[in-house]
Parts: sequence; C-alpha cells; structure tokens
Amino acid sequence: MEYVRFGNTGLKVSKICLGTMTYGRPTERWPWALNEADSIPFIKKALDLGINFCDTADIYSYGASETVLGNALKTYTSRHEVVIATKVFNPMSANPNDGGLSRKHIMHSIDASLKRLQTDYVDIYQIHRWDYQTPIEETMEALHDVVKAGKARYIGASSMYAWQFAKALYTADLHGFTRFVSMQPHYNLIYREEEREMIPLCMDQKIAIIPWSPLARGLLTGKRTAARNETLRAQTDEYGKKLYQKESDFAIVNAVNALAEKRGLPPAQIALAWVLSKPYITAPIVGASKPGQLEDAVAALEVQLSPEEINSLESLYEPHPVLGHQ
Repeated sequence: MEYVRFGNTGLKVSKICLGTMTYGRPTERWPWALNEADSIPFIKKALDLGINFCDTADIYSYGASETVLGNALKTYTSRHEVVIATKVFNPMSANPNDGGLSRKHIMHSIDASLKRLQTDYVDIYQIHRWDYQTPIEETMEALHDVVKAGKARYIGASSMYAWQFAKALYTADLHGFTRFVSMQPHYNLIYREEEREMIPLCMDQKIAIIPWSPLARGLLTGKRTAARNETLRAQTDEYGKKLYQKESDFAIVNAVNALAEKRGLPPAQIALAWVLSKPYITAPIVGASKPGQLEDAVAALEVQLSPEEINSLESLYEPHPVLGHQ
C-alpha cells in the first residue's frame, strides 16, 4: 500500500479509500446494501490490505453504515491507526430540522455519528452537499466549533459548484474559521466535468481530492452493458441510472474492456489506474461487495498506463450536464 499526504495537511492516508455506502442494512432506498455479517469481512480485508482510510455518511442505510464501520474498526484495529471520514447534510427523518447544514443539525449530527462510530472524534467531517437554505457563514462557524471541540480533526466537502466551494473557503479565511481541506467530487472516465473548474481550484488551494464513484457505479468494471444490468444494484439504483446513459458512456466502457483484455487485467484495474494516473488525485473512494474487488483496487496502484493508452481512453469523452449535485 502507498500512503500520501492529505492535501496540505500532515495527515497520511492510503491511496485507496474504502467507501462504505454498501455496508449497513438493506432498505427500500438501498436494497442492495449488505447486512453487518456480510459487510464486516470486506472492512477487515481492507485493513489487511493496508487501507487505513474509510469513508461513510450518516445517510448511508440511515446510520447503519456508521454503526457497522464502528463495530468493525473496534474489533480489528486501533482507533489511532485509521482515518475515518463521515458526512452530514441529507435528511435523516421527517423532522424539519433533521437535515441540511444549520448549526442545529450539524451539532446534533456529529454527536449521533460519533455514537454510532464508537469514537470520540472523526478525522474528516464532510458536508455532503451545498445547503441553499443556510447561510454559509452559519455552516462554517458550526464546523469550526466542531473542530475546536475536538470532535473532528479536519473538515471536507463533497460535490458542489466551484463558485460555492470558493465562497466557503473565502468565508473561512475572512472569519478565521477552520478551512476545508478536501473535496469529494464525482469523477471517473465517464464523467470528467470536474476538470473544468473544481479540480483546478483544488489544485490551486492544495485541497485533497477524493473522488466518489471512480468506477462509475460499477459500469467500468466490465460487468454491465447498455443492454445488460446483472447486479441487483444496477437494476434498482435509480440514482445511478440518471448518471450514466449517454451512448458515449458505453463506448468508453468498451474501450476500457478492450484495453483490459489487451493488458490481461480486469477492467476495474484499468479504470482505477486512469484515475490514479492523475497527480491531483489523493485517493479514489472504492466500494466492494464481491470477493476480489478490493484486491483489484489495490493492484491498480501498480498499473502504469502509457500516454497512448490514456489518450485512447480519454478521446471518446463527450461533455455531460452537471451530474451528482444541484
């Protein structure tokens, strides 16, 4: 395993981050989620492979993902040996104050997440999306107070417009609040719109970039085509169906499959190797629900793509509308 600095901080994380949205319990929204007994072996395998960085969110299986992750980490490792990131924003109930980025919700949510994770602090507390209803000054001050209370070491953000992220960074600097140190954007071979503004902004500000869906919801693993969705998740993930529909998306999938066959490697390794070839990427967030997927992800660290191979994969890209946030 390789370890890198987390943006402009002194924190070191593995170059592969374990995404835990798949772990928790099946729900109407996530019928493909694994229960705790089936989830734990994947978390243990990640630790055995040297992955020290785990990403979750309060909304995943409505808290069950955090609970499962907390149980697994308490059983198989020591708290100081792992980097835990979680998120806040999405509604956790019908209560009007149980969502968003108000001071009230942030203060309630960090305590609830810590209880489920069985820890006194998280390493990275992230806002899951931009809150159009709450002044950014209120959100940034609340996050600053979470850090000063010792409940989070750093703060991060996820998909939003670059102007919004710039406004948040400016607000923190203006008031002396804790600054975001990471951005979790939607980024993979099929969706590269973040290369326009968000990634250059992060590079300029020395922000860690930890992309979600680096395998395009499994599309880049070579198991699916435009006409065939084999997995339960592919069949029931309505959100995922909205992300990847263009004909050119599947042309890229075919190009990945062709290169994988030529190199004698799984398509997932090719797709991840492309993400990892970008010097601005800190650690892609990779989920796993089947044997071998984590091994493939770690093996991708050793795959070096030539400039010609990279160009062959990138040349088929067509611009997309904004996908992954509003």
